[in-house]
Amino acid sequence: MNPITRIVLQLQELTLLIGRVLRGFFKAPRYGREMIQQMDILGFGSLAIIILTGTFTGMVLALNSANTLQKFGVQNVTGQLVATSLIRELGPVLTSLMLAGRVGSGIAAELGSMLVSEQIDAMRALGTDPIKKLVTPRIVALVLMSPALTVICDFVGTMGGLLISITLLHQASSVYISSAMEAVSVNEIIGGLIKPTVFGFIIALIGCYKGLSTKGGTVGVGRSTTESVVNASILVIAVDFLLSKVIISLLLEPR
Repeated sequence: MNPITRIVLQLQELTLLIGRVLRGFFKAPRYGREMIQQMDILGFGSLAIIILTGTFTGMVLALNSANTLQKFGVQNVTGQLVATSLIRELGPVLTSLMLAGRVGSGIAAELGSMLVSEQIDAMRALGTDPIKKLVTPRIVALVLMSPALTVICDFVGTMGGLLISITLLHQASSVYISSAMEAVSVNEIIGGLIKPTVFGFIIALIGCYKGLSTKGGTVGVGRSTTESVVNASILVIAVDFLLSKVIISLLLEPR
């Protein structure tokens, strides 16, 4: 099949999937228990890797930026640089990439395995809508948990930068904290939460779509898992540019 035709067909299928999810979300049954369960699995289960990623990212930012800032005599703004970088860009993007690798692949593998083992066909035979039962709870869970995990990533990253500033850069903690607080504003926080919300939707949608379109048995499950991670990661990075432009224009540019 022509690559352009394949892309158009996939976009069409994704649009139809989004429509079915939105249409089914406002109709009973809503499977609230499954949503809470998925929030625990996808959110709390990813907490450790998010904390490690955020902490070491903040430490590296502080370590690398301090030398450059020292050349210009403005080493006391290290906290502001670390916090701004995390809130605006690195926190949402790194969190989403970690979720794409851990959660997106898991969703694709789980749904793909259910498809090839005919469990989804059995659900349809029993009168259960697999979109409402399997897809909607995962999308809702990831849309809600991605911003929460991003906030945690931003916080531990800032604390990691504080640790490096105190131990290696010999900077007073009060100077770092007061500088970091200058980076925290309402518009910065809003912009920093919009990104992971959109990214979470993208990751869950791609994972569900790839899982439900699995073909070729168990080999196809592995292929769908790989495609889910790759496609979600590329889309996160591409959409990040577009969202950054919109957020800077609407929220961060001085009036």
